[in-house]
Amino acid sequence: MKILVTGGTGYIGSHTVVELQQKGYDVIIVDNLSNSYADVIYSIEKITGILPDFEKFDLCDYNKTADFFKKHKDIDAVIHFAAFKSVKESVINPLKYYNNNLISLINILKCMKENAINNIVFSSSCTVYGQAKILPVTENTPIQKPASPYGNTKQISEEIIADTVKYSDIKAISLRYFNPIGAHKSSLIGEYPLNKPNNLVPVITQTAIGKRKYFNVFGNDYNTPDKTCIRDYIHVVDTAKAHISAINNLINNKNNLNYQPFNLGTGKGYSVLEIIKTFEKISGIKLNYKIAKRRHGDIEQIWADPKFASEKLNWKTERNLEEMILSAWNWEKHLQKLN
Repeated sequence: MKILVTGGTGYIGSHTVVELQQKGYDVIIVDNLSNSYADVIYSIEKITGILPDFEKFDLCDYNKTADFFKKHKDIDAVIHFAAFKSVKESVINPLKYYNNNLISLINILKCMKENAINNIVFSSSCTVYGQAKILPVTENTPIQKPASPYGNTKQISEEIIADTVKYSDIKAISLRYFNPIGAHKSSLIGEYPLNKPNNLVPVITQTAIGKRKYFNVFGNDYNTPDKTCIRDYIHVVDTAKAHISAINNLINNKNNLNYQPFNLGTGKGYSVLEIIKTFEKISGIKLNYKIAKRRHGDIEQIWADPKFASEKLNWKTERNLEEMILSAWNWEKHLQKLN
């Protein structure tokens, strides 16, 4: 079967392409390379022995998107990653996020309908829950107003998909990620954005390797045991494998509903300081960080109840926190050798 992976040269996208190819799927990537590198496809080839097909264009361009789908009517399913994802940037430049993240999805859904492509897995986020009042978060947790425009684009995107499937043949799954970290065991692919990363783990590894003099811990006055934010961290390969399960679920008609969201997390939350201490333990490096004021758009704490995904998708996480952070550190050291 042929799977379109939008944003497939990005972080989670590239790991998902690897997993798809290793399961025998035929993959085609579309990416505009706004925050990734084309060379990633050759790293994927080194891992799988297969060079994925790749086309570079912006999915916000409807005509180019329509032309692509007309050429590739044999696509069985779409996994849609392509979106801007920085909480901080979305607060500063919300229109950039609303334009890119929503228009690209609308164009894809239009072209799917026009070409009778009926399966889509959407890359969503736990940010749709905002600051949940009860933890852990389940799929039945009430949706709160998101704390950032980025989170709002994910929430609106889910609403667009849910409305679309009501009156079409399209079936959809949204995977609400908690915090993907780490890298492939080969250290050939990992988190490697063109733009300066804002996520905690790559900021930590860049500081440890010497690319940064220090990093900021945003807020130490939260209502948590050590006063720093708590998140549920999940290995990127575990995240990628969930997409294979979701594709199988859709293609084999295992879902009773045309649209279903699933939480992807480990079910355990770790604070910022716990992540720092774990990295220092596995690397033997003392990190240089400063306490800064809270960052607008950050929520206090969140972690998942992953039972529903485990039961319905036959999926579960396999890697613990130390394995996740060690793989991220190995990836950073690999990048250092290349440079």
